Amino acid sequence: MFCFQCEQTAGCTGCTGAKGVCGKTADTARLQDELTGALIGLSHAADENTPLAETTWKLMVEGLFATLTNVSFDDKAIAEITDRIHQEKARLRPDCGGCASPCGHNDDYDMKLLWNAQEDIRSLKSLILFGIRGMAAYAYHAMTLGYTDTEVNEFFAKALFALGEDWDMDLLLPIVMETGKYNLSCMELLDRANTATYGTPAPVTVPLTVEKGPFIVITGHDLHDLKLLLEQTEGKGINIYTHGEMLPCHAYPELKKYSHLKGNFGTAWQNQQKEFAELPAPVLFTTNCLMPPKSSYMDRVFTTGTVTFPGTVHINEEKDFTPVIQRALELGGYQEDQHFTGINGGTSVTTGFSHGTILGVADQVIDAVKAGAIRHFFLVAGCDGARSGRNYYTDFVKQSPSDSVILTLACGKYRFNDLDLGTIGGLPRLMDMGQCNDAYGAIKVAGALAEAFGCGVNELPLSMVLSWYEQKAVSILLTLLHLGIKNIRLGPTLPAFLSQNVLNYLVENFGIAAITTPEEDLKTLLG
Repeated sequence: MFCFQCEQTAGCTGCTGAKGVCGKTADTARLQDELTGALIGLSHAADENTPLAETTWKLMVEGLFATLTNVSFDDKAIAEITDRIHQEKARLRPDCGGCASPCGHNDDYDMKLLWNAQEDIRSLKSLILFGIRGMAAYAYHAMTLGYTDTEVNEFFAKALFALGEDWDMDLLLPIVMETGKYNLSCMELLDRANTATYGTPAPVTVPLTVEKGPFIVITGHDLHDLKLLLEQTEGKGINIYTHGEMLPCHAYPELKKYSHLKGNFGTAWQNQQKEFAELPAPVLFTTNCLMPPKSSYMDRVFTTGTVTFPGTVHINEEKDFTPVIQRALELGGYQEDQHFTGINGGTSVTTGFSHGTILGVADQVIDAVKAGAIRHFFLVAGCDGARSGRNYYTDFVKQSPSDSVILTLACGKYRFNDLDLGTIGGLPRLMDMGQCNDAYGAIKVAGALAEAFGCGVNELPLSMVLSWYEQKAVSILLTLLHLGIKNIRLGPTLPAFLSQNVLNYLVENFGIAAITTPEEDLKTLLG
C-alpha cells in the first residue's frame, strides 16, 4: 500500500507495507484507490453533452467520503460503492461497454500514476484530492438534510477530471485554490442546513457525568442521526451521551429539547479504544472518526451511513436503531452515577458559541477591543490525534495572556476545553464554536470583525494556530488560503504530501509556518 493523506502517516512520509497507522490494511487501501480511480473515470464519462442525474452527484460525494481517513474499513462496502460507480458510468455511456477505443470515456484511472508522478505534480494533485475528500464530508451532511449546491457538485466533477489529466503545475494550482473556494460554499451550505433544521446554537454547559441506567453513546458528526436516535429512544428509559465531535449538538434547540440527551462522554476520537473498553453501553458511529474497535467491545459497536467496519452491526438507510436500543437495555449501563472529567480535570465543558451567538454580541466584543480589555484573538482549532507533540495546544492555551480570547472548534479542543480561563469584557475567554464542520462560523466572525474595524482580516489582532489530522482539515486550510489569510501556524507536523516547491509557494505567498514552542509562537504572534 501507499497512503500519506493523514497527519500520522508513518515516518511523516507515507504508510507502506501491510497496514497503515490508522489500521487500514493494504487490501483496503487498494480498494479505496480503485474506488477513487472509478470516480475519476466517472468524471470523464460526464461531460457537457451528458445530462447528469442526482444519482451521479450522490455517488461522487459518497465515494469520496468513503475514502476519508477513519470512515470505512470494510472491503465489501468499498467494493460495492465502486460497482455502483461503474453502473452509473455505464448508464451515462451505454455504448462504451464493449469499446476498446482509448477515448478516455471507458477507463478507470490508475492511481499509481498519481502516487508515482513527479513530486510537485503529485503534491498539487494530492491537495486537490484530499481537499475534495474533506469537502465531500460537508456535502454529505448537507445532502442528508436535503441541501445541495449545483456549483459545488459540478466542481467535484471538475476536480476529479483534473486528477486524471496530464496537466502541469500552472494548470493544477488554480484547481487547488478553487477547492478552497468551493469548500467555503459547501461549508456555508451545511451551516444553513443545520441552523434551518435544528435552530441557531446557543451557549450551553455540558456535564461529563454519566447517570446510572441504560445509555447509548453516539460519536461522529451527524446531527440527523442523533435526532433520529433521540426520537426512537424517547420514553424508553435510555439516556443519550455525545462523544467527540458530537459534543456541539447540545447547543442546538431542536436537539437539546430532548431531556434524555444528558451530557458528553469521553474525549476525542483517538482515545476510543481506551474509553470504550469497559463501557456498559453500545456506541453508535456516524460518519467518520472510527478507530478500529478491539474485539473486547466490538459487539457493542454499531455503524451507520458511510461508516463501516467488518464484524460490527451496520444500521442501513432505513435508520431503524432498534438493535442499538436493545443492546443498551441488555447492558443496563452503570449501577451508580459515574463522575468523569476532561483531560485537565474539569467536570463540565461549554459549547455553542456559534457565529450567530458571537455576532449577536459583536458590539460588546468591539467595545472590549477598543477599551483595551481584549488585546488579541486566537483561533486554536482543528483535529486531535495520537502523535506526540499535541500537548503544544494545551500549553499554548494555558500560556495565552489573560487579555486574549481563545476561539476553538473541532475535536482538538479536547486538549483544553475543560479549562476554566475566566471571562474578559463580560465574555468567556474560551469559546467553543462547534465541530470542524463549523469552521465557516469562524470565517464569518473574522470577516465581521474586519468590517467593523475597517481593515482586512490579516490586519486584525487575530492569529490562527491550527492542528490537522485528516482531509477535512486540508479543505479548511485551502479555504483560508483562498480567502488570502496569512501567517497560519500549522502542526503538529506539516503534511507529507507537500513537496518542497509547493511548501515554498505556501510560505512565500501565505506565510504558513510550522508550530515551534508555545513560548516562541506566542512571542511572535503577539509581537
